[in-house]
Amino acid sequence: MDNIKNKIKKLSSEYFSEIVKIRRHIHSNPELALKEYETSDYIVSKLKEYNIPYTQGIARTGITALIKGKKNNSSNSDEKIIALRADMDALPIEEKNDIEYKSKNTGVMHACGHDVHTASLLGTAKILNNLRDDFQGTVKLIFQPSEEEFPGGALMMLKQGIFKDIKVSKVFGQHVYPELEAGKIGIKKGKYMASTDEIYITVRGKGGHSAMPEQNIDPILIASHIIIALQQIVTRYSKPYVPTVLSFGRFIAQGKTNITPDKVKLEGTFRTFDEEWRDKAHKKIIKMAETIAESMDGKCEVRISRGYPCLINDEKTSDDVKKYAEQYIGKQNVVDLDLQMIAEDFAYYAQLAPACFYRLGTKNEAKNITSNLHTSTFNVDERSIETGMGLMAWITINELQENC
Repeated sequence: MDNIKNKIKKLSSEYFSEIVKIRRHIHSNPELALKEYETSDYIVSKLKEYNIPYTQGIARTGITALIKGKKNNSSNSDEKIIALRADMDALPIEEKNDIEYKSKNTGVMHACGHDVHTASLLGTAKILNNLRDDFQGTVKLIFQPSEEEFPGGALMMLKQGIFKDIKVSKVFGQHVYPELEAGKIGIKKGKYMASTDEIYITVRGKGGHSAMPEQNIDPILIASHIIIALQQIVTRYSKPYVPTVLSFGRFIAQGKTNITPDKVKLEGTFRTFDEEWRDKAHKKIIKMAETIAESMDGKCEVRISRGYPCLINDEKTSDDVKKYAEQYIGKQNVVDLDLQMIAEDFAYYAQLAPACFYRLGTKNEAKNITSNLHTSTFNVDERSIETGMGLMAWITINELQENC
């Protein structure tokens, strides 16, 4: 395997400049969820160039592609299939970076690194396609739209049958991580990312002149009581060892200094790591909000949009990825991560096959590349792409070799 590892490192170095150009092209031309038509066509142009067969138009803009190893290849139905996933949608953020490949699309930016994920997977694909004589089995590439928007491109692609009639052995994905230096990766086995739900509450009262409060039913006051009371969901009903977050990011009251509005809208998020508690919390949120509004002579409508499930990394698969990573980039460059309350629709793939979703370090303080995800100044040290594409190829070939 040392010979294959050396081949991968050599190819990663040779392809690096090309893959950086791909990343910069995608970064300059970002597209929002389910509108990634130009990005999809661009990916297809590269797959054609690499002579990798593909299927386009899944969940509108999604793509799958196949690379079949030639070593001792047969029609054996038990042949391993490894799936590799990258997402490709951008965010509604105006980019503030002063770089030559800055976003050309006003108000749209790759602020979550999906340009890196896509470019890196194309690099991995090119490496694996070059090394087909060195492995047995099949690699399924997934270029997924709409990770940033419910219901999520992963669920949409799965419903359209990308795993139908095949038994996927393992699924792998990587995500940029600006808290970790470029050249390093981070892994958390078991529960890693939280489930995520969107909460929409409309509080209705009776508007009027603010100087005559006795004639009004104030929805602002009712909504304020609801927000404060709902904090009990976390502090008094959640088990202390089950991380839970309930936060509200929007409080919309279209009144004025002397006008009490008729209604108030609240929007928030609920996140946790336990599905049973998740369901129970939803019921408590609805009951508490409705009861408080009613007790103050108002009315309340609660809608909870159920989002991504908790992302659980298979323990053995994660241990294996850690071992492979230590072999490829050195033990000192592999970091154990903690639970995170952010969410990922990769969780849907992890429900169907043993999976590992790991993090790719992208920080470089010397180059002032330190901004966090979902910010207008987010960027990456592009040297991380060489690590990302090579490591994913190394993980894939090791997994295909195992128990062939």
